[in-house]
Amino acid sequence: MASATARHILVRNKKLAQQIKEELIEGEILFEKAAKKYSKCPSGKRKGFLGSFFKGDMVKEFDEVVFSKNTPLNKVVGPVKTEFGFHLIEVLARN
Repeated sequence: MASATARHILVRNKKLAQQIKEELIEGEILFEKAAKKYSKCPSGKRKGFLGSFFKGDMVKEFDEVVFSKNTPLNKVVGPVKTEFGFHLIEVLARN
């Protein structure tokens, strides 16, 4: 079964997600600090780290991005909309 390791930042609106992504790309803030500062997910306290999980463990929209071969490793992608809000996702490993 397919598994992945990822981290994410979860926020309530798309505009904020895009703003954080720009800050990450420009190097204005590190992913770990952004997760602690902005993420509404309990994983924010762990610098956004979700650990390893299997396909089907996360909501559909999240899974589709994480397990897509088109999603590059170690690059921030998103915002990805789910029932929880908007995610910025970084896939660290996938197999």
